[in-house]
Amino acid sequence: MAELILKDGKERSLFRRHPWLFESSVQRLEGRARPGDTVTIHAADGRELARGAYSPSSQIRCRVWTFDPAETVDDAFFKRRVAAAVSRRRALPELADQQGLRLIHAESDGLPGVIADQYGDTVVVQLTSAGADKWRKALVGALVQATGCARVYERSDSEVRGLEGLEPVTGWAYGSAPEGEISILENGVRLGVDYAGGHKTGFYLDQRDNRALLGRLAAGKSVLNCFCYTGGFSLQALGGGAASVLSIDSSGPALARARANLALNPELPAERAEWLEADVFQALREFRKEGRSFDLIVLDPPKFAPSAAHANRAARAYKDINLLGFRLLKPGGLLMTYSCSGGIGLELFQKIVAGAALDAGRNARIVQRLAGAADHPVALDFPEGEYLKGLLCQAD
Repeated sequence: MAELILKDGKERSLFRRHPWLFESSVQRLEGRARPGDTVTIHAADGRELARGAYSPSSQIRCRVWTFDPAETVDDAFFKRRVAAAVSRRRALPELADQQGLRLIHAESDGLPGVIADQYGDTVVVQLTSAGADKWRKALVGALVQATGCARVYERSDSEVRGLEGLEPVTGWAYGSAPEGEISILENGVRLGVDYAGGHKTGFYLDQRDNRALLGRLAAGKSVLNCFCYTGGFSLQALGGGAASVLSIDSSGPALARARANLALNPELPAERAEWLEADVFQALREFRKEGRSFDLIVLDPPKFAPSAAHANRAARAYKDINLLGFRLLKPGGLLMTYSCSGGIGLELFQKIVAGAALDAGRNARIVQRLAGAADHPVALDFPEGEYLKGLLCQAD
C-alpha cells in the first residue's frame, strides 16, 4: 500500500476527523497508487493516522475512509458502513414509512463520494469520487444486502466526476428496469421519479419535510412556486388547500413531469394549478409591473454557487431573486426561501435575505429556519455537508 506523507502540521484536520486532504497539505506520495487506490496517511514525522482514497486529478487529493490506520478497507468494510447507514435511518420513526429515502449521504455517513437513494424497491446510486468509483461492485453488493432491493441503477453522471478524472457512468448495476415508471408516495402525494434523466438521482428528497410544511401553511392562500421543477412543493400546496398555485420553471420537460405528477393525484384540485414556462427572474419582474402579489412564495433556485469561489456572483443572484420575492409578497405574507449552494453558508444567506428585505422596503422576520430532512444528516466534523439551508420569513 502506498503512503501519503503530509506536510508538517497538516495532520491537524485529521485530528478533528475532517475527511478531506487537499493537494496543498501533501508533501509526497511514497509508492505507486492509481486513482481510487487506498493509501495509508502519515504525518510528517511518520505517524500513521488514517487510510483514504487517493485521487491524483483532484485538489482534494485524498478522502479518508477510516481514521483507524489499522482498519482494512475491503468489501467487508463497505458492507459494515452501508449497513450502519441504513440502520441509522431505520432507527428514526419519522423515516419509517417513507417510500423515497436517502440511504447514504456521502461524508456524513463515512462514505465520501457515495450517494444512494431508495425509491420503493429501486436504489439509485451516484459515485462522485475516485475512491467510490473504485469500490463500485462492493458498494452495490452492500446496498442490495442491506436493503433487499430488486434493482440498483447507477447515475454517476455529475459534473464533479470530471474533477476526479472520471468519465460518466450510467445504467443498471444490479437487476433490470421495472415495468412502468417508478413513483413514490410522499406525505399523501404521489410523485413520479425519473431515475435515468432527472436531476441528481431523479428527485430532491432533501426537501421532503419542507414540502410538508408548505402544505400545512397553504390553506386558502395564493401560492407562487418558483423554480418548481417537477412540482413537489406545488402538489403539497394543492393538497393543503391552497386557493391557487402558480408554478414557474424554465424547463419544459420539468413542467411536463409536474403536470404528469398532478395527474397521478386525481383527488387534487387541478383547476387551481397554473404552470408557466419562463425565466423566473424575468417572470417575477413582469408580475411586479402588473401589480400582482401572493400570500405565500417559494424560492427554491438551483445551485448558484458550487463552491466558495463562486460566492460573490451567487450572492448577487440570491439577492435579486429574494428582492423580487419580497416585492411580490402581500402584507403578512410568507416567503419560503432556500439556498442549496455549498459555497453560501447559513450566516451569509441570512445576510443576503435581510439585505433583500431592506431594499424591498419590507419589515420581515424569520419565523423558522429550514434544513434538509433527517435522512440527509450532517456530520459534526464535516460542516460542508450542510448544503441546504432555508428561511421562512414573514413580512409586514
